[in-house]
Amino acid sequence: MSCQSQKVTTVQNTLSIEEKVDSLMKLMTLEEKIGQLNLPSAGQITTGQATNSDIAGKIEKGLVGGLFNIKSAASIHEIQKIAVEKSRLKIPLLFGMDVIHGYKTTFPIPLGLSSSWDMDLIEETARVAAKEASADGINWTFSPMVDISRDPRWGRVSEGSGEDIFVGSRIAEAMVKGYQGEDLALDNTIMACVKHFALYGAAEAGRDYNTVDMSKIRMYNEYLPPYKAAVDAGVGTVMASFNEIDGVPATGNKWLLTDLLRKDWGFNGFVVTDYTGINEMIAHGMGDLQQVSALALKAGSDMDMVGEGFLTTLKHSIDQDKVSIVELDNAVKKIITAKYKLGLFEHPYQYSNVERANKEVFTKENRRFARRVSAESMVLLKNENNVLPLKKSGTIALIGPLSNTALNMSGTWSVATDQEKSIPLLEGLKTVVGNKATIVHAKGSNVDYDIDFEKRVTMFGKEIPRDGRSDKDLLDEALKVASNADVIVAAIGETAEFSGESSSVTNLQIPQVQKELLNALLKTGKPVVLVLFTGRPLAITEEAKNVPAILNVWFPGSEAGLAISDVLFGDVNPSGKLTATFPMNVGQVPIFYNHKNTGRPLGNKEGRFEKFKSNYLDVKNEPLYPFGYGLSYTTFDYGTLQLSTKEISFSEKLTASVMVTNSGNYDGAEVVQLYIRDKIGSVTRPVKELKGFQKIFLKKGESKKVSFTLSIEDLKFYNSELNFIAEPGDFDIAIAGSSDFDFEEGFVLKNRE
Repeated sequence: MSCQSQKVTTVQNTLSIEEKVDSLMKLMTLEEKIGQLNLPSAGQITTGQATNSDIAGKIEKGLVGGLFNIKSAASIHEIQKIAVEKSRLKIPLLFGMDVIHGYKTTFPIPLGLSSSWDMDLIEETARVAAKEASADGINWTFSPMVDISRDPRWGRVSEGSGEDIFVGSRIAEAMVKGYQGEDLALDNTIMACVKHFALYGAAEAGRDYNTVDMSKIRMYNEYLPPYKAAVDAGVGTVMASFNEIDGVPATGNKWLLTDLLRKDWGFNGFVVTDYTGINEMIAHGMGDLQQVSALALKAGSDMDMVGEGFLTTLKHSIDQDKVSIVELDNAVKKIITAKYKLGLFEHPYQYSNVERANKEVFTKENRRFARRVSAESMVLLKNENNVLPLKKSGTIALIGPLSNTALNMSGTWSVATDQEKSIPLLEGLKTVVGNKATIVHAKGSNVDYDIDFEKRVTMFGKEIPRDGRSDKDLLDEALKVASNADVIVAAIGETAEFSGESSSVTNLQIPQVQKELLNALLKTGKPVVLVLFTGRPLAITEEAKNVPAILNVWFPGSEAGLAISDVLFGDVNPSGKLTATFPMNVGQVPIFYNHKNTGRPLGNKEGRFEKFKSNYLDVKNEPLYPFGYGLSYTTFDYGTLQLSTKEISFSEKLTASVMVTNSGNYDGAEVVQLYIRDKIGSVTRPVKELKGFQKIFLKKGESKKVSFTLSIEDLKFYNSELNFIAEPGDFDIAIAGSSDFDFEEGFVLKNRE
């Protein structure tokens, strides 16, 4: 290197990122600037195809800012080489992917992960995912999804953290930290993208992509906090949602993307649209492609995913003064800045290291961790007469259409998973029991009576080969297999693609053919354990009444069969708790614990009907399983709640403590939960609000004092003027093992000093 070039490099390295971005912007043509806003999907380009693909020409011309849906270190290296060696300005590409709950090593679906209530564990799953994805060339993930949802009909409830903003906010922070680490420029961190901004989980009728309409006060208090938590945690990017807000689709909503996100919250990263989000505003009735593209850019959308509305129309809009150069430059600067923060200009190939990918992806260590995480996410819903844990002896009959399907163990949004390498339950049981017990097996039924419906819920390579025998023959075989068993494990429920994007349903029950199989197994008189696979809360009222033991395993991921077996046999004591309410039936939906009261509340929890009260004629108000609920093989006793004071001022804090004792026969973990109620406010307040939780481990017979500290910040809410305030008055407070309790203690927030 010559002295002159050394000097130039030294000067360049001393510049701030902002100065580097400004210098580069001065060299860019209008077409190259617009190109940075273009995010097409690369599909599955493999090594050797990149230079011949349709996308290669656009990259060489500087008309692509990033790609997604491509994996493999070698393929990504080849494509990046086109950008940094053949394009005029050598601007590197972003490579994004939906790394949602793991990369090759797949963890439980996010709703399952949230049920662990273990923030360190959840953060580490994102850390492992970042290490694996970054080794394989990915530097950007479209995660975490933090949409609050109270409607299990919506398929994407599986992709979020449930119904509560406090848990959801803590998980948002943990995931962002796990993905991004302390330094985005490191080769084992990836940039996160919080989604879907905003309110996507409140789609009307639980139907995906549908309208959302709610008051600002509800937005601020019940739906927006997890997004803000991710922004406060330093998330690099935000994805706009498909739904409209106040009559304007989020992709083109300036109040949402500029006034709220940037001005109020201080977000300084870039906003990417969802898949064809700009183009879809045409169907919303917002104009033609040029109009909606201009609307999106002016609103604050910076990168166009797939639709190429920016690429094909922005030049015309600028020529016609419908979009300004300043508005375009603002978007381009944010994207270039992100690339500098990721270290791509200095090390464009650091995220595509084939040698590292071979050593660090889907390792034994990562799989052992996934097995542990999966076990901790499972929720024991019922265990009558201590049917569980099972003994590793005798004959165990495993029956059901979910019993031996590796392809369905990872659940929805597992795009990088090698599905065939996942461990199904049959294999897991045999591995864990070894030669200590005999495992016999039968499918028992197909997924559903309806062949066409079954095809819809086993898409994307998640097929369960349909058995050509009659339903009676399948059932008869199952009963014959079960007749010689000491206990029956029924692997029943949803398939992986029963939930997820565009997987909304109106029926929350287990498919009828599987219900009939389960009922026939119960009639044998043998102990039956229902291993429930699901991506959403289900209405399993009949099963809860009749089946002695129910273990909700969600979709546990790569190590599913081993993790389920660990819990079934008591090698792991279940400790998961629900983060989403299970309804009695679909007619109760939406149902959630932190609802508002009415002027005519029902005065009893037993379900007794009272005329002219807020109740149903045919079912009680209470859910089947409440938020925060989950059993253990041991029992936990809660002592008397102790408060450090009965009155606090705005500058003081209150400590609430309780003694928790493991009074059962097994060591185990318990999620201890703190709730409050603001009894009187200038606007109505929820009947309960979670304000803290701790997951503690206690040996049998052990006791531990668990304490929470509340400050004025924990008592604040948004009032009708959208001011974030706390109001003096009476509060109820409780510490419990779930949201199903009655308040018995309280305190007073005094007027300001």
